[in-house]
Parts: sequence; C-alpha cells; structure tokens
Amino acid sequence: MTTKAWRSSIIHCIADPSKVGNDKAYDYYEDGILVVEDGIIKQLGAANDLLATLDPDVEVEEHPDALIMPGFIDTHIHYPQTDMIGAYGEQLLEWLNKYTFPEESKFKDKEHATDVAERFTNELLRNGTTTALVFGTVHKESVDAFFETVEKQNLRMICGKVMMDRNAPDYLTDTPQSSYKDSKALIERWHEKGRLHYAVTPRFAPTSTPEQLHQAGKLLKEFDRLYLHTHLSENVDECEWVKSLFPDSDNYLDVYDKHHLLGERSVFAHGIHLCDSEYHRLHDTGSAISFCPTSNLFIGSGLFKLDKAEEHSINVGLGTDVGGGTSFSLLTTLGEAYKVIQLQGENLSPIKSLYLATLGGAKALRLENKIGTLKPETEADFVILDKQATPFIANRLANVKDIEEALFIFMTLGDDRAIKETYSMGERVYAKTIMS
Repeated sequence: MTTKAWRSSIIHCIADPSKVGNDKAYDYYEDGILVVEDGIIKQLGAANDLLATLDPDVEVEEHPDALIMPGFIDTHIHYPQTDMIGAYGEQLLEWLNKYTFPEESKFKDKEHATDVAERFTNELLRNGTTTALVFGTVHKESVDAFFETVEKQNLRMICGKVMMDRNAPDYLTDTPQSSYKDSKALIERWHEKGRLHYAVTPRFAPTSTPEQLHQAGKLLKEFDRLYLHTHLSENVDECEWVKSLFPDSDNYLDVYDKHHLLGERSVFAHGIHLCDSEYHRLHDTGSAISFCPTSNLFIGSGLFKLDKAEEHSINVGLGTDVGGGTSFSLLTTLGEAYKVIQLQGENLSPIKSLYLATLGGAKALRLENKIGTLKPETEADFVILDKQATPFIANRLANVKDIEEALFIFMTLGDDRAIKETYSMGERVYAKTIMS
C-alpha cells in the first residue's frame, strides 16, 4: 500500500447550498490534512487532529500558500473543437456550418484525432479538470483516440460518438443502422473499462431522424449505466427548427422523451429556452442540465435560468462547451456564470459556484459516490490552487476576510494560472512550471 498526505487549506462541498444554505453546504479546514491510500481518500480533517495519528513513514507534502479542493468536473465539452475555439461572428446554426463541421471532418484520421485528444487532455488537466463529459465526432476513430489517451493517465472520463444522419454535410453523416453498429462496438470496447464510461451521443434533435433517435434509445436499453449526452434548447432559431422538424412533439424535450432518451444518466447541454412542462419532465426523469455560460454568451444564445432549475430540483453541472465556450478553465467559466446570474437580478454565491464545478457536476453524472468531494472512500481526484498565482491574485487574497471571499476571488480573477497541481487517483498528472 502507498499512503501519502497533503497539508494545506482544504475545502469541499458536502451538499447543495440552495437546499441546505451556504453554511451547511461545505467543510473547510484552514490548516487541513488529506490522506490518500492507493488512490482512495482515507482521511480528511484538521492538521492538529490528524498529524499525531499518521504513521511516521507517511510523507506529508506541505502547501502553505494554496487551497486544495476536488478536481473540477466539466459536464459538456467538445474535444474535436479544440482547434477552432474563439471562432468569430456567428450564432449557433451558422457557427456549426461555417466552422464546426469542417473542423470535425478531420477526425476520420486517427492520427489527427490522437494529436488533438492529447492536447485537449493536457489542457483539461492544466485547468484542474479531472472528469469531463465529452463529445467526439461521427467517426469511431475520434472516440478510440480519446479513450486511448485518457486511459493512460487513469482519468474518469465519459465520451461518445456523434450520431448524425441528416441536416449536416454528407462527409459528416452516418445512418441509423451504422450509428447503432458503431456505437455498440465502442460501448463493448470502452464502457466501464477502468474509469471510462460511454455516452450515447445524438448531436441534437435536428441532425437525427426519428429512426436514429430510436436507435439511440435502443442502445440505452441494451446496456447498463450508459449516459445520454446531447443538446437542448440552446438557441431560439434552433428551437423553432425543432418545432418544424417534429410537429407531433409537444416541445423540444418531448422529441427526446418520445424516443426514451430521458433518465438519470441523461445530460442535456444548455436548456436555456425551456417551458414549465420541460422543467417538470427533467425533474421527474432525473435528467440533468449542463450550464454553459461562456458559450451561451459568446454565441449569443441567452441566459440560463439557474433559479428555475433549482425550483424544480433538477441536477445542474457546469460545462465549458469548448469550442463554443472560450475557455477550458472552470474558474473562468464560473466568473461568466456569475455575470449570467447577475443579469437576471440574482447572485451566484461562491459556495454554489464551488458546488456547480465539483459536487454538482458529480451529481449530474451520478458519480457523487466516487468523485466531486474529498470524503473518505472517494477517489482522490483533486486540485491545488495557488494563492500566489499572480501578483494581482496574491494581493487581492491578502485582503479577504473569509474563505467564501477567497473563493470568489479565484472564480472572478482565476484561470489556468491558478492551478498549481492536478491529481488523478492520488497521482500528480499536472504541475505548473514556475518560470524564473
């Protein structure tokens, strides 16, 4: 057995602050100890209490100017869009045709897909993200390349092959039968292999025929614990398009519901333009929403109504939605989330922000017993934030009165530079290089 300990300020969420209040939603140790044995957290507590109980042979790594928290969880991101992030000047449907589809065509080439997957994964870890729900492309090669890459670092990741048989260029479409066959082969190869999971991934309702959506539902029935990952009500024009394509459905969500795609492992990105019946149905089926503020602002889609999701007790995680989103950093994404909520006359508290990026994401993915907290017997995926990341952050943190204010500084001023180290199952997978 290998046992190691880290000493620093430590914080993690233990509940949703919208349900229990901020004060009861987190544990914080100004001087804490985190003990990990063979990749599993074994102890968490105040240094004064735990130091005396540790075996003298256990190495204690000290980080006095830092803050340890769970690894960040990104509940919606497109790895094939890594090289087109920051594409200019379009809203959703035009953006897909002008930038996204041509970029995704390159992923039939396994070598290209592997190159992007490696750079994408490094970028996630550099930003403190240890788990992500990831879109591939329509090509099987894209998913193989991604899983092969993240398996090497023992990361808990979820990915799936895009299913898309209409309203896209011929070079990017499959068929209901081929999408079923290819997805099934990938599921059998990768699903629940180590820390990996498969997500059935119809891109969004307009690019799948009813027959293909039926095949997606068939896959969910045939295999246990699969995820369903798609888009929902991101853009007003998109919503109108869905109405015209599926006139027999009551609303956008009902398109998916009719094909049995809602459930406890179903994650719908965006969910901006929803009616009350859609909120009710998401709650009733245990489906989750991924809140993607940088993308929603950049592409001009609208403002996510977090209060409505909370009112209906819907699980919500945070998504960067790269490349519609403009940053891999969930700290940066939280800064934009704060602005989205401000524009609706509300406040996003620092504790709720921490929750969305960690435990909230884990609950959206039904992985809260494994990741998202630092509770004993969970997997040791965590990040160490650097309180001296930049002179500006260091100066600002020197004047805060409590941990909530410190968190707010990290989420408004922080980015990849704030990540000192990232750990997966207790093994360091990223360390910031200090330039002299």
